[in-house]
Amino acid sequence: KLDRSTEDYMYFDSYSDVTIHEEMIADTVRTNTYRMGIFKNSKSIEGKVVLDVGAGTGVLSLFCAQAGARKVYAVEASSIADQAVRIVKLNQMEDRIEVIKATLETIELAEQVDVIVSEWMGYALLHESMLNSVIFARDKWLKPGGLILPSRADLYIAPINDLVVEGRLNFWSTVKGQYGVDMSCMTDFARKCIMNKDITVNPVTVEDVLSHPCKFAELDLNTVTLEQLRDVRGVFSCQCFGSSSIHAFCVWFTVTFPAEEKALVLSTSPFKPETHWKQAVLYLDDTVDVMQDTKVEGEISLHPSEENSRHICIRVDYVIGDQKKHSKTFSIPDQYLE
Repeated sequence: KLDRSTEDYMYFDSYSDVTIHEEMIADTVRTNTYRMGIFKNSKSIEGKVVLDVGAGTGVLSLFCAQAGARKVYAVEASSIADQAVRIVKLNQMEDRIEVIKATLETIELAEQVDVIVSEWMGYALLHESMLNSVIFARDKWLKPGGLILPSRADLYIAPINDLVVEGRLNFWSTVKGQYGVDMSCMTDFARKCIMNKDITVNPVTVEDVLSHPCKFAELDLNTVTLEQLRDVRGVFSCQCFGSSSIHAFCVWFTVTFPAEEKALVLSTSPFKPETHWKQAVLYLDDTVDVMQDTKVEGEISLHPSEENSRHICIRVDYVIGDQKKHSKTFSIPDQYLE
């Protein structure tokens, strides 16, 4: 198990390179929705004090200043804070935006704030556990009745078919016809390698989804506690659309910005335009064939890894049709742990 200072160093160091910021800013669904979510709340921001938790390059702080904020505290612990200072100056907002290069938990502000804004979401919503810092900021710095942007998060699950995996598993049965060597015994080995315990981050197409989405958890950022974030769980039950094969479960999230008329939703659903979060794919140990209206039900829980509390683990207990109950625990693989 890593100590907290090592966890924090690894996490903040991953944000010191340009690539991750390019990916986030270039994600137009993400960046435009935040921009609209901030401007739709300009009445609550104008003349007020804002705290930007994990400010990165400072783009959300600049949106808040453009929406009329009197003061924005842009808190960023990684070295990208140095670039945020330059960007703020380039946009002539240094009189209203103060970049603070430190962890949120260690800062001292001159005043309480009216608004907290943060883009804290990770893969499967809770990977990187930056929401903990938002909750800390809420409890310490937000005035009673203050605004949090976004204010709510919802988690969804659905069974999916994966034609790429199906093709890779079937490949070993085709070798004999092509080369005269029977390699069909490789199929079981391939299944163990491909349908493993990794949380795979991939885009899922609408055609792959085999049921209506099931919402299994809601987080109200005004009230959720750090204790509740240690085990976010819920139940799901759905019926398959038609005859197919289930290879995996797919998990995604939405976050909601309040607004006077209609709330604004940032969605990472496979039914919506793709974002850099894509979807979290959880492969079963074995492919399960299903028919129209086959019932899929179970319980899913998200909790921090024992090795590194910033990394997420997902456990799914599920029953498909008349099969017996299965359980599997997934974790984020090394390529997402930088």
